[in-house]
Amino acid sequence: MNEAKNLSTAMKRGFNTYYNNSVLTHVLMPEGIAIGLAFKFYNTAKVLRESLIGRQGEDDETIHPGPRSYDGRYTELRLSSSGQEFLIQSCTHEGDQCILVTPTKILRRPPTLLVSIAILWNGEGQVWRETDRLAARTPGKDLAVFTDGEAVRQLNTGLTNPYLAVELSRPVAISTGRRIGAAELSGMMEKAKRLVIGENRKYGELAECYNAMRTCLAWDTIYEPETDRICSTVSRIWNVNWGGYVLFDWDTYFASLMAMVENRDLAYANAIAITHQKTEAGFVPNFGSADGFKSRDRSQPPVGSMVVRELYRAYREKWLVEYLFDDLLGWNRWFAGHRMLGNGQICLGSDPYDDGMDRHWGSMGVNEVLGAVLESGQDNSPLYDGMPFDPGTHLMSLADVGFTGLYIHDCECLADLAGVLARPEAGELRARAELCKRGLEGLWNEELGIYCNRRTDTGEFSTRIGPTNFYALYSDKVTSERAQRMMREHFFNGEEFYGEYMIPSIARNDPAYRDQNYWRGRIWAPLNLLVYIALRKQGLTDAGRVLADKGRKVLMKEWTSNGHVHENFNGDTGEGCDVSSSDRFYHWGALLSLVSLIEAGFVPGLERPL
Repeated sequence: MNEAKNLSTAMKRGFNTYYNNSVLTHVLMPEGIAIGLAFKFYNTAKVLRESLIGRQGEDDETIHPGPRSYDGRYTELRLSSSGQEFLIQSCTHEGDQCILVTPTKILRRPPTLLVSIAILWNGEGQVWRETDRLAARTPGKDLAVFTDGEAVRQLNTGLTNPYLAVELSRPVAISTGRRIGAAELSGMMEKAKRLVIGENRKYGELAECYNAMRTCLAWDTIYEPETDRICSTVSRIWNVNWGGYVLFDWDTYFASLMAMVENRDLAYANAIAITHQKTEAGFVPNFGSADGFKSRDRSQPPVGSMVVRELYRAYREKWLVEYLFDDLLGWNRWFAGHRMLGNGQICLGSDPYDDGMDRHWGSMGVNEVLGAVLESGQDNSPLYDGMPFDPGTHLMSLADVGFTGLYIHDCECLADLAGVLARPEAGELRARAELCKRGLEGLWNEELGIYCNRRTDTGEFSTRIGPTNFYALYSDKVTSERAQRMMREHFFNGEEFYGEYMIPSIARNDPAYRDQNYWRGRIWAPLNLLVYIALRKQGLTDAGRVLADKGRKVLMKEWTSNGHVHENFNGDTGEGCDVSSSDRFYHWGALLSLVSLIEAGFVPGLERPL
């Protein structure tokens, strides 16, 4: 489709921080000409060649991100390494890139700043050094890079591409097009920064909350060369560990939802990127990563139709709906054919496959209970401890409340999109939603006062409950009486879910809560978002307001103190840095911002019909 092609082309224009392996590399697109910053420290004999936010090693660099724009008009970072600290700012001016490196804490012998040039991703062209400047030439572009720094002779750097070495005892300016002094550039930076901060101010008391979301999502947005696209990956550190990049199902759809608030192009690009990771069987996988590796045995929570519906609501452009509808429909039908019982209840599963990749983290658990648990998106959730798996049906022997509720919502959102396009499948989708609603009613536990997962082999209820049990509220068949019981006996119950920080991934009185290990008791922003939407759909506004306020408190605690947007947070303290298994700059942590923005009226409520 021409619109999708034009979108992709338009996004690959100008300078931005799209090189995954270092946030201190600014790349001119589409040529791939990169200006990189590195540091030689004399007190530790260390050369810091690539820098990333959130590394946790004792000797690793520490980066505190400041305000920035999505499009690279302005970026700001504070970097600490080898006992020294620097403010690093960038802005674009009339198509040129400008970078200002200001030392804020240095030792007696200041470090050397290494400014390098390269052509990334095996692009065509040449780069070289000419005395006091760097140069690049590609088939479509000539570029020169200047610095006002005092040159030093430094040959022991480990760099293999041309570079300029300058003393970093004072602010140093780097620029393309012409040489600019640090004093002049400082004024340009201040102006660019004021504009970006001004854009945040329209969110009033939530300005810094919004800034956290935009900053994290913008830094996690990269150029992915295998498919020639811009997309928001979960974190740069995860990409490195997965061989180049990795996109997860609900993570990436939620990145689209966050970008929607300001950046239409990025929102569309993320929705397209993850939908196009679909497998040969027609479903969006748990993950898709470098070298064509993806989870061909399992999917993940079906939130794609909801996100595309919101993109249409925000921008009213049918072409994106037309472009993705058949893929989303195929995914919905795959769930019906592979995960739905005859009574409309959904079970998690894992289908056998062999793609010859032999990567242990993808092949483990295939057609086993582990693979089915991974399909939940909650990798080690105690909700599934000890559950049996049938390798013949490829299903866990458990009717799942959360997935049944989300699948109802997926059917209804996709039916709305079918209506936008006047497609006949709307009736099919609404009929399937009604079947699942009837099936969901069979999961009501009158004694416990909540919808519960239920064993399909024994018929017994599982009495372990988590936030996903509240996904039953996506069904309009849930009576007001039952919804109020769920709120009174569980949501507002301090022994289960209510507390200073919300919402824990398992009830506080569950033995696994004490683990505070990944999905065993910690707070996860996607759970907050999906519960919040379900609460709004049922008109449970008081509970929704509580969840928005409590979630914002979680996010802002780490953001204010450390500049972190965590993958997950401690259910008791709200901290993220208390464990190493919480990535410190994982974009979906900022869904806690999105919930607050919806609650405050800055984003339309996602429960409204079109």
